[in-house]
Amino acid sequence: MGTECLLYLCDADPAAARAAEAEILRIEHRYSRYRPDSILSQINRVAAAGGSLEVDDETAALIDYAFACYRKSEGLFDITTGLLRQAWDFSSGHPPAPAEIERLLPLVGLEKIAWEQPVLSFPTPGVELDFGGIGKEYAADRAAAACAAAGAVHGFVDLGGDIRVIGPQPDGSPWLVSIRNPRAKGPALAVVPLAAGGLATSGDYERCIIIEGRRYGHILNPRTGWPVHGLAAASVLAESCLVAGSVSTIAMLKGPAAPGWLAGLGLAHLWADTEGNQGGTGVFASPDTQPDFAGVQQQPA
Repeated sequence: MGTECLLYLCDADPAAARAAEAEILRIEHRYSRYRPDSILSQINRVAAAGGSLEVDDETAALIDYAFACYRKSEGLFDITTGLLRQAWDFSSGHPPAPAEIERLLPLVGLEKIAWEQPVLSFPTPGVELDFGGIGKEYAADRAAAACAAAGAVHGFVDLGGDIRVIGPQPDGSPWLVSIRNPRAKGPALAVVPLAAGGLATSGDYERCIIIEGRRYGHILNPRTGWPVHGLAAASVLAESCLVAGSVSTIAMLKGPAAPGWLAGLGLAHLWADTEGNQGGTGVFASPDTQPDFAGVQQQPA
């Protein structure tokens, strides 16, 4: 998953932990773009030539979900933008030349793919899929389900800050998750009580480069090929980590329009913009309220 993966279990059979690890590794092996034997790599080899192939039910469900996010976001959430990593190297310390972006943009856009389950077709050779925007969140949900199936009732899965709760603490109290300030060390933006569901945060602060005071984050607009601006971070609480993760990413993509869009969804959320403003609803409604941490397990997101 390219990040720190943690599992917290209380009073559970060790078999539950083994089941969760096996499920995460299974998904990694199926959908990693770095593994030449993964299903995703198989799909992209066909895509490079402009062909078609049939996919299995699990992969079909993920593609269906990706198309649903594409429509919900009016084309901003797009699993073909991974191709732009050929231009963007966030370890280089400088942005790409505009010509590099322009070369790749004709191959970006989910509308360039024909999808009629179970057949996936690529009329435009060279398009690529990348499940990086949904794979980790899906894995968190699946790992939590594997734990529950093995009898675990207290704990949570944390894959790089994308969290899915298995169940509350043994005394019934929620887990407390602190939301990191995207611009400064110190007090958290909020502390969220979690007894069920999924929590995910998207932001411009984990993978980015800063040039002459301008921050270039890793979330790219599929229409321009350049990093989005407006929000510094967005956190969302939903029934699943998959939904929480995709909604938080769409919020980042929507930039200044995100607060209004998030408010219309009815999901608890927190946003912080690049000007230092913030707002939230639900359990995030009072982000400055810090509960008493005495004797309570915390995990930062």
